[in-house]
Amino acid sequence: MIAVRLPSEIENRLTKLSNLTGRTKTHYVREAIVSYIDDLEDYYLAEERIKTYDQAKTISLDELVSKYGMED
Repeated sequence: MIAVRLPSEIENRLTKLSNLTGRTKTHYVREAIVSYIDDLEDYYLAEERIKTYDQAKTISLDELVSKYGMED
């Protein structure tokens, strides 16, 4: 179990959201943490791959668009 202290402004917002939706504050805290951890894991995986990837094989966005014909 983890206890988390939140600034009163965030606690109030969380309470209002919980009351509005009928879901618990714990539900929203759990969802926020899971989402944040997912993003962090993706970030660190990408960062590690960049470190180990042969930089000579990278191409610019303009080259990518040119090669694959992607447009706005």
